[in-house]
Amino acid sequence: MLEHFRTEFDGAGAGYLAACTGGLPAACSMDALGHDLELWRAGTASPAHYDESVARSRAAFARIAGVDVDRVAIGSQSSVFAGMIAASVPDGAEVLCVDGDFSSIIFPFLQHERRGVRVRHVPLSALSDAISHDTWLVVYSLVQSATGEIADATSIRSVASRVGARVLCDTTQAAGWLPLVPETADATICHAYKWLCAPRGVCFFTVTPDFADELIPLHAGWYAGEDPWTSCYGPSAPLAGSARRFDVSPAWQAVAGAAPALELFADADMRAVREHDVELADAFAAGLRLESRGSAIVTWKDAMGADLRALTEAGIVASGRAGRARVAFHVWNDESDVDRALRALGRLAGKRETVPAGVSAGSRRAVPTH
Repeated sequence: MLEHFRTEFDGAGAGYLAACTGGLPAACSMDALGHDLELWRAGTASPAHYDESVARSRAAFARIAGVDVDRVAIGSQSSVFAGMIAASVPDGAEVLCVDGDFSSIIFPFLQHERRGVRVRHVPLSALSDAISHDTWLVVYSLVQSATGEIADATSIRSVASRVGARVLCDTTQAAGWLPLVPETADATICHAYKWLCAPRGVCFFTVTPDFADELIPLHAGWYAGEDPWTSCYGPSAPLAGSARRFDVSPAWQAVAGAAPALELFADADMRAVREHDVELADAFAAGLRLESRGSAIVTWKDAMGADLRALTEAGIVASGRAGRARVAFHVWNDESDVDRALRALGRLAGKRETVPAGVSAGSRRAVPTH
């Protein structure tokens, strides 16, 4: 395990190969959440207290994303930000998407086909070549949820820039293990509950100033005001001049636990995290005689779910997506997790691993989200 994370995840995560489904809480987040619950119970949790957590979370994510803090908006769900951009697409314009990409960044655009917005889907490998002068927006996930495939962000951006198309990139399955390159997108969306190990309900939106001017703050509420505490009542108040005008009122308890987790990853050497995660994933892929793709996520065909059942019965938390079994390796995993998973699949010498005493076969099954 990386030294930076050793004390935060010490004793946690053995057999947990599902960061792509949901991250594990670091010790610092557990402490923060416990403290927040005590404040809430005592009636001393205040908006000012949560504003500090929001500011810390926003600043930490800006460091992770490699952008200025005034380019970061905060909310609770990916689809909300995608829906805001979808509402800003001009009538009749083309939106280019990826076959099999996650629905929360696809469905919002489909709802605007009634006003002539044309949503076109192509395989990820063909995305750059499919961008044309008719394309207004390119939408894709940097790391594909179903397959773990990594997009060529630089190539996509290069072609889009040549034809004047905007680029929206979902980094939910990338941020936390893959270094981000902000210049490759006009806007990004990232839910932080996976690889960044925040509680569910903390999502970020980054946007360049020129693209921000083209977007409608569709969900503008009191928290999007230049001064939220003077924007609580109508009839009007100025929205923030920064990306905060796209803020959605944050989930307070979730943000309280997210701030220390995001700071933990903002302080980390992301190149070292990527090397650690990918090295384990590649070792597992080699054990299954799969081609290494340099991703922290490994998937393979498992239409009947036999391999996923074998992993689950061995007390390993994995997931299944689109007829494939899926595992992910992160900062709490080490070589023993690779060996344990391969043994459960009968790919190492010895009998298949069985469920440890006191652990039921289904007690650690991952839930099917993203």
